[in-house]
Amino acid sequence: QVQLVESGGGLVQAGGSLRLSCAGSGRTFSNYAMGWHRQAPGKEREFVAAISWSGGNAYYADSVKGRFTISRDNAKNTVYLQMNSLKPEDTAVYYCAADADLRQVVSGRRTDYWGQGTQVTVSS
Repeated sequence: QVQLVESGGGLVQAGGSLRLSCAGSGRTFSNYAMGWHRQAPGKEREFVAAISWSGGNAYYADSVKGRFTISRDNAKNTVYLQMNSLKPEDTAVYYCAADADLRQVVSGRRTDYWGQGTQVTVSS
């Protein structure tokens, strides 16, 4: 089992920044690809960003490219999502995800592990 705990969400004005963290515990964190998805009210959950187990490869949704950066620190069992130039449409609950298969992290359909989520609200 892998337990994931997100933090760093909150209320920010449009154009501002936030950094989300996801701390993992349980099995060897560095064995897993990690990622972030989000779900806005009334919408389906959508992929945001993913990173390979080594941190050498990162992938982003088109809607966040150039504004968000995913990174990881395997020594701290933590993955981060730096969010800059935030827009009201970024408002959502952000979920951390982990899976041995990076493709599953990106798809979010049969991902092995999920966190509880952290709320991000961007005011206009």
